[in-house]
Amino acid sequence: MSAAGPSPLILYVPGLLPKPEAEVHKQALFRCLIEGVRRVEPSTADEILGSEHSFDVVAWTFDFYHEHRDFSLDAAAIDAMFEQSGASTEDIDQASSWQRRLTRWLYRLGDRLPFLIPHLATERMELHLRDLRRYVRDSNGIAEHTRTMLKMALRAAAKMQRPILLVGHSMGSVIAYDALWQLDHDERDHLNVDLFLTMGSPLGQHYIQRRIKGHGQEIAERYPKNIRRWVNLSAVGDLTAIDPTLADDFAEMTARGLTEGIEDFAMFNYFRLGGELNVHAEYGYLINEVTARIISNWWKVADARLAYTKN
Repeated sequence: MSAAGPSPLILYVPGLLPKPEAEVHKQALFRCLIEGVRRVEPSTADEILGSEHSFDVVAWTFDFYHEHRDFSLDAAAIDAMFEQSGASTEDIDQASSWQRRLTRWLYRLGDRLPFLIPHLATERMELHLRDLRRYVRDSNGIAEHTRTMLKMALRAAAKMQRPILLVGHSMGSVIAYDALWQLDHDERDHLNVDLFLTMGSPLGQHYIQRRIKGHGQEIAERYPKNIRRWVNLSAVGDLTAIDPTLADDFAEMTARGLTEGIEDFAMFNYFRLGGELNVHAEYGYLINEVTARIISNWWKVADARLAYTKN
């Protein structure tokens, strides 16, 4: 599509913790996404770059935390990641280590037996749980405010008849899922997301599943019906995606024809901050070849469909 006409939209919802200033964060994320796509399909990367407003971010974290993260803390690590063509043997070994597998097993045990959480939680996990509870309880309306930001962006894209790839990283996937459920069931909005891409998602956790929108409803009202296709990515060793597969947890959606399908893919995230491997990092998810192929394939089909409609 030409820059003058509508283009497909890649809409990104970040997870918890403060992020850099909105425009700086958006540029860094887009840079990683484009680099990943360029490595697998250079022409598609050029098309995405050449399409006006092809990528946007729902910058909700400043309203949640009232602070920004200093981007200089991440800049060198992103540059270093660009120097790698993929996960190294050391990255793979660390991500797959028995220590990480044991920690993941303990976290899954805590997810099933919540009374164990105080005995298992690290300081970092306690902070995440605090923020998660704040979202779940909608303290001062912050959760609804966050979902409203996303729904506004989705409605604007739908009004222009733009195909939408909705990307949710970590807690962003929960926010996205809840917003889609509300659009479908509470607001009876008929917009559809062409592809829902979740990365490092906690939606497989029992704790989350008991608190997302639609839980406890009759089957007909339990799930959103506005996701054409759902792809879930989990990095090996990611301790947020302690249950790395979602196709089984949300199998009822596929069985009832509410979505064309849910697919799960594993990958190796090789982002390092201060020399320490961070397999949950959003920048590492976006540059990854697995992510890039999914985005590239979606873009080509969505863009061709727009061109056909225009003609």
